[in-house]
Amino acid sequence: MSRTFLKMNGLGNDFVVIETASQPFDPSAEDIRAIAKRGEGGIGCDQVIAIDPPRAEGASAYVRFWNSDGEAVGACGNGTRCVAWLLMQSAGKDFVAFDTDGGRLSGKMAGDKRVTVDMGQPGLDWTQIPLSEEINTERVELQVGPIDAPLVHTPVCVSMGNPHVVFFVEAPVTDAFAKGTGSLVEHHPLFPQGVNVGFAHIAARDHINLKVWERGAGLTLACGTGACAAQVAAVRRGLTDRVATVEFESGALVIEWREADGHVIMTGPITLEYTGKLPERVAA
Repeated sequence: MSRTFLKMNGLGNDFVVIETASQPFDPSAEDIRAIAKRGEGGIGCDQVIAIDPPRAEGASAYVRFWNSDGEAVGACGNGTRCVAWLLMQSAGKDFVAFDTDGGRLSGKMAGDKRVTVDMGQPGLDWTQIPLSEEINTERVELQVGPIDAPLVHTPVCVSMGNPHVVFFVEAPVTDAFAKGTGSLVEHHPLFPQGVNVGFAHIAARDHINLKVWERGAGLTLACGTGACAAQVAAVRRGLTDRVATVEFESGALVIEWREADGHVIMTGPITLEYTGKLPERVAA
């Protein structure tokens, strides 16, 4: 049986979205890699997303995410906005709640194809990231480069349902720098589950320039959970106010680390690109 998918993106961070109500979807890591492969028979995406029927009261769906390397992950910020928009369109509502491996998330309409998502509270303890040893996650003793002249150093660690490490840099970094440094840090022994690596330049107290090397996906045009992690990290260091614009080369997100309840609120655009059919070999 052929299976329909939606191709969507948030600031260029692109997804293959599959609704499973009529046909269960239990892919292998190889299946995910085949779907995510760009060119040569693949569809091409940063993440694959499955929208399953709800498993708990009060939720409209249960949502699963996989990185392009086939690994299941607990959260994806730009993907969460896309899912929230689809569920609201389907239900004819302007608010929706759904569950993920990283916990319950919710979204609401914020304009034409613009969505605000409540990403919940960040994990700040070393066990929540997780790290391989007990350490102060606000100032992690980690550096890349020579001891006396490191390229980056003393990052902040945050979990947004997936692990992030955020380095603060004096100027926006190049793609080559992010690839070279990010690929090294992603598999550092301090991060037993790997880590997403952010390079944040504080342009103003309400503006961050960000580039993210994503665990299992590489350098992407934008990373929603990375934007959330960067803003949380900046507030922890006293570098930004509670609300800031986090800008990627492909566009910007507005992130608030809400003081009242500690939740991280993300607002940004979504794009529905096209509908297609999965290749038969990965449609099961």
